[in-house]
Order: sequence, then C-alpha cells, then structure tokens
Amino acid sequence: MMRAAVSKSKPTTLGRPRTSALTRTEQLRPAKRAQRERDAKAEKVEVRLKLPRALAQRLALAARQPGFVDALTHLLESQIIDADDYPELKLLCWNRRGNLLSAEDAWRLYERNSRFVEFSQLNSAEKKLIARLSARFGGRAPHA
Repeated sequence: MMRAAVSKSKPTTLGRPRTSALTRTEQLRPAKRAQRERDAKAEKVEVRLKLPRALAQRLALAARQPGFVDALTHLLESQIIDADDYPELKLLCWNRRGNLLSAEDAWRLYERNSRFVEFSQLNSAEKKLIARLSARFGGRAPHA
C-alpha cells in the first residue's frame, strides 16, 4: 500500500497579500501621527460637541459640502465678536479674561459704556459693527 505524500507547506490564506511585516496596528500608529502633524501645521483642531442626533447628522453631512467653512465662518462672525478687531471695544473689555464675546454682549457694552467710547476714534469697521448691532438688537446706536 502506498501512502499519499502530505504537503507541509504553509497554508494559503485568502485576502490581500501581506506587503509589510508590521501588524495593522503598528502600521496605523505612524500614519495617525503623521496625520496629526499635518493637521497641526494646517492649524486644524478637532472640536467635540454634544448635539441632538438629528442635528449632529445634519452637521456631519453639511461639513462635507463645498463652502461649508465659509458659511460657518459667516455665521460665527455674526454671533461672536473678537474685541481685538475693534480698538474701542477692546478698551471696554479691559476687565474681561478673553477677547471673544457674543454679539449681544458687545452691544450691551457699547450701550452701557457709550460715555467712554471715543467716537471720533472709531474706524470704519467698528462703525459698521455698531450700526449692525444696533439694527439687530434694537435701541439707539450710541453716538457722540
């Protein structure tokens, strides 16, 4: 009786051929590090928000659309004021910790402290800001 020869070769595996001796985890670690470095150079940061599920799904989809960053920037500029961009407002914020404030807070500062504002020193951007805030939040625009 003759026995069939048994092959002792390595069993074949299905799927993609292995091109690296490193495990998948070991390959991903430097790739992720490189991605973080690229994001840091581009001054991109990740922001985590807790939102209702439906709104979060809409935001995720919107973020992938062209022009999203410009639209978001426009929205934020209408809601948040950077006092560093407006010299007289910056002076009114002397006792605040940060330079960002809501548009309504900026308007209230201008209204409450109009006696301290040097209206002759306002640049055109700050004049437009005061007019825009006045139209939005009502009331009389503070002036000299």
